[in-house]
Amino acid sequence: MKSLELDVVVTRGAVVESRHRVHAAVVDEHGTLTGLARDPTYVTAWRSCAKPFQVMPFLESGGFDSLGWGDNQLALACASHGGEPEHVALAEAMLNAIGMEEGDLACGPHEPLSARGIRILRDQGEHPRRLHNNCSGKHAAMLARAHTAGWHAYGYEREEHPVQRCCLEAIAKWSGVQPSSIGRAVDGCGVVVFSLPLDGMARAYASLARDARDGQEVPARVVHAMQTRPFLIGGTDRFDTILIEETNGDVIAKVGAEGVHSVAVPTRGLGVAIKVEDGAQRAQFAAVVRVLQCLDVLPARLPARLEEFVHRPIRNTRHEVVGELRLEH
Repeated sequence: MKSLELDVVVTRGAVVESRHRVHAAVVDEHGTLTGLARDPTYVTAWRSCAKPFQVMPFLESGGFDSLGWGDNQLALACASHGGEPEHVALAEAMLNAIGMEEGDLACGPHEPLSARGIRILRDQGEHPRRLHNNCSGKHAAMLARAHTAGWHAYGYEREEHPVQRCCLEAIAKWSGVQPSSIGRAVDGCGVVVFSLPLDGMARAYASLARDARDGQEVPARVVHAMQTRPFLIGGTDRFDTILIEETNGDVIAKVGAEGVHSVAVPTRGLGVAIKVEDGAQRAQFAAVVRVLQCLDVLPARLPARLEEFVHRPIRNTRHEVVGELRLEH
């Protein structure tokens, strides 16, 4: 069992000003816990990291293929996208394909998550819409699941709806956690969010990695879409997109809100889940990079775009460097 040190600190001068405690679980292709940081059984909401599994019942039903959809739509269903024009257009096209529109989405509007998306929206003099929500692809896929199954679309986001019951069954199957032990609440985008231990999350991603590597159809399709459509998964300058691009798809990652992240390494059948205890996103990217280095998935000498997430200068309002964000050890 490998013990990992993943805590992240922020300094001001020579003093550590803030410290972010990081929990993690690493699971191998056999479902065995092989690495940990702090408490690998830490229970938290899985947030957007669950998206690759939430879309699986739709693929398995045949409804996805009946619409003639492919890797673009599948990637966006798994994405926490940056609200850039390409993301918005694809989500809108997915709705058009099932005779629905933006108003049918249960998610609310928010500012794009990418700087490019914000800039374009501002330059066009527009306000954020529901399609800019980073989860609009997931919501469009859930509406399509209801549409192709002949279920009513109203309330598709609620726990009692067949769409969400299928999602719960998928989460339980892949994580190895009994449905009765999986917590349920409302996610930031309005649909059901699932809470489970980190080792269950890591087990799900390890199984996804292994089964995709071994050619099982549904997981292989999910992984392929994420590997080959990195821009759709995140967007310009977004961490998941950069990690997928810099590893040529050897690593796929999914960001979650409040410091949750999940990673699959298909060639090795590895799954990783981390949780920054205080929910700080500024710490989670550094922790993900470090755990992948500890597992020899990423090199000690990182590509420049990944190094920026591990060692980041802290600047004041005069743009002077006054400290840094870094791993504690």
